[in-house]
Amino acid sequence: MLLAVDVGNTEITLGLFRGDRLAARWRLTTMAGRTPDEWAALVIAYLGHAGISTQEVVAAIEGSVAPSVTVPLADGVERALGLRPTSVGPESGLPVVLDVDEPHTVGADRVVNALAAIELYGRDAVVVDFGTATSFDCVTGDGRFIGGVIAPGVLAAAENLVRRAAKLTATELTPPERVIGRRTDDCIRSGVLLGTADSVDGLIGRIRAEWPGGGSPYVVATGGLAPTFVALCRHIEHHEPDLTLVGLRSAASHVGLRW
Repeated sequence: MLLAVDVGNTEITLGLFRGDRLAARWRLTTMAGRTPDEWAALVIAYLGHAGISTQEVVAAIEGSVAPSVTVPLADGVERALGLRPTSVGPESGLPVVLDVDEPHTVGADRVVNALAAIELYGRDAVVVDFGTATSFDCVTGDGRFIGGVIAPGVLAAAENLVRRAAKLTATELTPPERVIGRRTDDCIRSGVLLGTADSVDGLIGRIRAEWPGGGSPYVVATGGLAPTFVALCRHIEHHEPDLTLVGLRSAASHVGLRW
């Protein structure tokens, strides 16, 4: 089996693949203070809860955008499984042409998202990843990552709003029934959620307007907050919750891992 580790700034997603099939998935909070022993204990506990022996996992791959967590987590995986995860990123030689001005600065998550989109859809596509940031990854059908957009994430925007406005309080971010809020928490939910949805639609419209060759890319949503926005955004055409894990699995094959 293959353990795929997607290390984000807010959450870490672990995916366990049996062949090409995603057999299990877990989400953890990204915590820079955890020691390798703590990470090892978590990995062993999750595997045990799923009824999987550590001996069944024969390969591991990691894509990280949180440097302070990368090494302790990799050390923990190695202690738990007896093998060190292979790290992938913009310099891994994956079959994605990073057609941007500074390819070495492209985050590992955006690289593997692009790889997954190329292999799953085989057409021009925009991946909207709703994570700590809301990123738009633009890929062409012939395998080029041509850049995109990085916008503030939904939770970061909401937390910043509440922190800076003394009379506002934190509220659960569920979609409001109407745009015009009659209570303060409804106003916040309308502004944050509907404002983000309209921003996403507006940016997709702008991206399509300047797409090379005048094409209309396929729009795919992924990331932990994607389910909230699939129903709110007009231009999202498909939801693939495990796109980043699928990209990591594909990357594992391309760098020579076997499981």
